[in-house]
Amino acid sequence: MTDWINSIPEAAQAYLAERRLDEVECIISDLPGIARGKAVPAGKFDKQEYFHLPDSIFYQTITGDWGEAAGDEGFIERDMILRPDMSTATAAPWTGDWTLQVIHDAYDRKGRPIPYAPRNVLKRIVDLYRAQGWEPVVAPEMEFYLVARNLDPAKQIEPMMGRSGRPAAARQAYSMSAVDEFGPVIDDIYDFAEAMGLEIDGITQEGGAGQLEINLRHGNPVKLADEVFYFKRLIREAALRHNCFATFMAKPIADEPGSAMHIHHSIIDMEDGTNLFSGPQGGETDAFFHFIAGLQNHLPSAIAMLAPYVNSYRRYVRDHAAPINLEWGRDNRTTGIRVPLSGPASRRVENRLAGMDCNPYLGIAASLACGYLGLMEEKRPEKQFKGDAYDGEEDVPRVLGQALDIFDDAKQLHELIHPDFARVYSIVKRTEYEEFLQVISPWEREHLLLNV
Repeated sequence: MTDWINSIPEAAQAYLAERRLDEVECIISDLPGIARGKAVPAGKFDKQEYFHLPDSIFYQTITGDWGEAAGDEGFIERDMILRPDMSTATAAPWTGDWTLQVIHDAYDRKGRPIPYAPRNVLKRIVDLYRAQGWEPVVAPEMEFYLVARNLDPAKQIEPMMGRSGRPAAARQAYSMSAVDEFGPVIDDIYDFAEAMGLEIDGITQEGGAGQLEINLRHGNPVKLADEVFYFKRLIREAALRHNCFATFMAKPIADEPGSAMHIHHSIIDMEDGTNLFSGPQGGETDAFFHFIAGLQNHLPSAIAMLAPYVNSYRRYVRDHAAPINLEWGRDNRTTGIRVPLSGPASRRVENRLAGMDCNPYLGIAASLACGYLGLMEEKRPEKQFKGDAYDGEEDVPRVLGQALDIFDDAKQLHELIHPDFARVYSIVKRTEYEEFLQVISPWEREHLLLNV
């Protein structure tokens, strides 16, 4: 066991210092972003090079049902080969014993990556950039709510009770006293993150009641997606310790802002290490504008990956801290595509459309894929939007069904993310949508029962 433990990240080694490892959680992200896998005794993990899971985990909907996505051979639940990426080994500090988590990659029996495994989708897009001599860099921002425990789906979600004994207050963006209300939960988030070797760039109170934002440092897209995947789990665990829930729903509370996963992008020239978006004199390059044009022209096709549930589309509300169109602007938070203030070396483009409910691997992959298409097409974006973009026209789909129709027609995007992934993803999401349409809502009962 000593050999592989000596090769894992320093934080994981420090967590196990002078302790006996009990268990290893072998995990992989499914389409929604849920951790699937097996927990095995440390001694068994020491002897195994891989383990098996059926490919059907990628056909499962968020409700636990199944999409008919198995293909021509039928639903035979063929085993995949899951191999550990030991660079992802990290603590599971909320467990009762000494446990590590390790993210695995999925392959078929011939050693080919499973095309509908989300981590493989993102790796595929990163490889496209690298083939051009470019290294994509991203920095995600994670918004989420801490809410009161909710055991009844028919009951509205309510903000959590703060340490003052009052429910978390809305419209307190950037308030330090509001952050203090959640002090014990935040302390555990920091402690868990430190034990796991995850670096937090900052935590702020957002505009919603009990809404927080965690910023991550920029870096490799796969590594950052791994971190978001891990963070969602650790934040939920931290909240449960304090009798509340952490939710990453795009729109958990009707009159409060939604939760986004804003994605900042830049591209490094692998030959000289410079930012592709900045020229020798520090000006904006053609590549900078081509990337923005790619987001404008292709994000509509990818919205179903950035906003994967019916609830996701409740976030795109005019004047409610979420974009309603694909305008771009400098230092303008009303636009869907924002260019933040920065120097030439850190010039970047922010995609503000992705919801926090998206799978981080798929959300980042979709955003990078759209930018890549723009770089290949070398088109110019529309004129920069100045002013309040909420005054502009809406061009974001309003329902999941519409977004899936656009996604299904996006053959250019499918070639990048892999046609077989696009097929499986569409089937699973349409299955979820059809399940939702069978549900009669309280609004329908209240207003239609006796009035129509």
